[in-house]
Amino acid sequence: MTFEPERLGQSRSDLAEALRSARKRAGKTQTWLARRCNMSQTKISNIEGGKLTPAMVDIELILEALEAKGPQAEELLTLARAANTEWQDHWSSRRKGLDKKQNELARLEAVSTEFRFFLLSMITGLLATPEYVRASIADVPGDQSKTIARKLERQQVLYDFTKSFTFILTEQAARWPLLPPMAMAMQMDRLISISRLPNVRLGVLPLDGHVPERPLNTFTVYDKRLATVETGTGALILRDHRDVNAYREDFSRYEEYALFGDECRALLTEWSTAFTRPRQ
Repeated sequence: MTFEPERLGQSRSDLAEALRSARKRAGKTQTWLARRCNMSQTKISNIEGGKLTPAMVDIELILEALEAKGPQAEELLTLARAANTEWQDHWSSRRKGLDKKQNELARLEAVSTEFRFFLLSMITGLLATPEYVRASIADVPGDQSKTIARKLERQQVLYDFTKSFTFILTEQAARWPLLPPMAMAMQMDRLISISRLPNVRLGVLPLDGHVPERPLNTFTVYDKRLATVETGTGALILRDHRDVNAYREDFSRYEEYALFGDECRALLTEWSTAFTRPRQ
């Protein structure tokens, strides 16, 4: 299946119809299928009605119960993967209001306990000073005061010690001069401060090292359930466990090359000082 963003919204109904047809071809009722898959009949009904997107494990259970194999099983798995992928373009988010997006992120953060952030080109909002937050959305027209306030409110999740956070920043992400030098030095100091929280691991990938990897995007992994991948025009939301595991594995490889703890703080201090040093 080729990637067509405009088709992602249709994929759930396509999957629902295909699953309903597969069950009927097998001569089984929803009640029978629910019992075999250890699900409620309501859940099966909602899946077949397109009201609920099934997880990949749900699809695998249904395929096993219906003894679906070969091309039919492959088609259903392909549809399921598309249904578990969502495209959020920047223009739609802006039309709805960026504060709405902040509310969505806050809900996701509330139900997640383990976070992995790979930051390729910018500092994420959870780590940002108010000045950095403001500058990061300065190109968005209109009054963004609600969005800025919500972004800053979300930072409180870092102080929930039942949750764990690992941030990996490339040197470019940390040092990109989005703000004037003194404000960037303050941003470096904030990173140092956050790195001392007991539930936070903050690492950097310096440019003078050797990293035989090729990062293409900023991405975040929430537990084992979901990964978000940032692009220049939007974000992919991935729920297929194969996609999520792939990004977890990518993150683990970058972790091997990142500097954490005192080594990280020493570099951040050096970069902070560089921002305030008079230019020759």
